[in-house]
Amino acid sequence: MSALLLLGGRSGIGLAIVEALLREHPGSDVLLARRPRPEAAADDPVLADDSVLAERLRAAGAGHVRAIDFDATALDEHEALVGRIFAEHRVSHAVVAFGVLGDQERAWTDVAAAQRLMTVNATAAAGLGVALGNAMRRQGSGAIVALSSVAGVRVRRSNFVYGASKAAMDAFYLNLGVALRGTGVRVLVVRPGAVATGMIAGNQPVAFTVEADEVARATVRALAQGKDVVHVPRLFGPGMALAGLVPQALWRRLPV
Repeated sequence: MSALLLLGGRSGIGLAIVEALLREHPGSDVLLARRPRPEAAADDPVLADDSVLAERLRAAGAGHVRAIDFDATALDEHEALVGRIFAEHRVSHAVVAFGVLGDQERAWTDVAAAQRLMTVNATAAAGLGVALGNAMRRQGSGAIVALSSVAGVRVRRSNFVYGASKAAMDAFYLNLGVALRGTGVRVLVVRPGAVATGMIAGNQPVAFTVEADEVARATVRALAQGKDVVHVPRLFGPGMALAGLVPQALWRRLPV
């Protein structure tokens, strides 16, 4: 039986994508690579409970659900982690959904905060992308779903450290997909706007906020259609294309 791997096993969007994939691939095993519970409990007590997550995924059609300890900042452990997973499972889909938002004002004034954002969102994501690409090439097939953000398409002053980290991640996975063409491995970059999950809880309301299930449905459709990139909501596709045409002198005057 094939397996679905979720890197960022406590991500609300990632879990919704896995649930949507299970509707297409019922009975698949699910591998949740996530932070150990004590580290995650403060973020969302429900998502921190492995037994609750396992029950939720089995109800969605999963076979065996296995939790795996994963630290995005432990860069020197990532290749070995992927190697162990692929030695034991044939992974049909790997969803890269881990990331941190952080305090955006602190991120550009505090060296450690900026380094953590870039390490988790960009450096760790790229290294794991290389490891996943290599492992899937060896098995001859597979799909990588990379959870990016419209924040990385045209970076704004209000969250430019986060946006820059997502821009790097986005560019890496988009071109990883190009590099992997002809190998049996494909990459889909998912670019949502604001999504109603714990990551943005407590923030100011944002226009066009969507639910995680909407991102999941769009992701599965895009995979079926063979797309390389999908925006959620869809109007962000042409919207961000137009944003790229705005001169920087004008862009920096727009509301943050």
